[in-house]
Amino acid sequence: MEYRRLGNSGLKVSAISVGSWLTFGSRLDESTATALVRTAFERGVNLFDTADVYDRGLAESALGACLDGIPRKDYVLASKVYFPTGEGPNDRGLSRKHIFETVHASLKRLRTDYVDLFQCHRFDDETPVPETVRAFDDLIRQGKIHYWGVSMWSADQIREAVEAASEINAALPISNQPNWSLLDRSIEPEVLPACREHGLGILAFSPLAQGVLTGKYLDGAKPADSRLADERRNVFMGRFLEDEPTARVRQFKALADRIGTTCARLAVAWLMSREGLSSVIVGVTKVSQLEDNLAAVDLKLDEGVLTELDALFS
Repeated sequence: MEYRRLGNSGLKVSAISVGSWLTFGSRLDESTATALVRTAFERGVNLFDTADVYDRGLAESALGACLDGIPRKDYVLASKVYFPTGEGPNDRGLSRKHIFETVHASLKRLRTDYVDLFQCHRFDDETPVPETVRAFDDLIRQGKIHYWGVSMWSADQIREAVEAASEINAALPISNQPNWSLLDRSIEPEVLPACREHGLGILAFSPLAQGVLTGKYLDGAKPADSRLADERRNVFMGRFLEDEPTARVRQFKALADRIGTTCARLAVAWLMSREGLSSVIVGVTKVSQLEDNLAAVDLKLDEGVLTELDALFS
């Protein structure tokens, strides 16, 4: 496994990490989830990502159970706050009240005394940024979290947070967790430069564009055990299944076949070659999928392949 610094911090994370969105909780049984976490850890993965809202807290509980027994110092645990966790007016957002209450609930579900990385799941335009920044800084001083970051924030929002933290001498964010893949490069014009400017490492999620970049949905295929066949979990896939992206995925698969690798490995390896990338968060439901993704660490792409990929997915 390769390890990289997370932004300007001293924290080192595995270049490939395991996420729990749409997988841990109600979808995976306990034995499968445990096998995935233990295999990942044995293969050198040290970063595991989740959120309070994933499967209404069940993902955190499942992940906490899977990690139980692994020395706490040996893995990096990331979670998030923002989305509603209840019906009350303060059960959402990035207010000091909700952040503090959420982190304590998450710690219980995750069976730990601290979260290494606590992230703003989205930007909250109803809460002053300094209030949010101060809340994270206080949690760091209390030892409840070690670092903080953001997810899916715009370049201007990232700059606002950095400025607010600097003005009150608070801890700076060290990471951004955006949607980034060959089929979604929307962060590259503005968000990525802002992260580089302010020292935020990138934790890229959905590297396979909801599984579309594996090529398994070509020619109208809809495997029974796939995300596409699950009406609860396929709601974000539509834009990747239109004619234009499908045509690109078809050419992508031909390229992967030509260089003797799988689509999943090629997609993950491409992300790992991007400047500023700290870790690629993969979502898997089978050990075989995990092994295929992890093999991307050893796949070194030459300039010719990288140029072809940029041209195909520009």
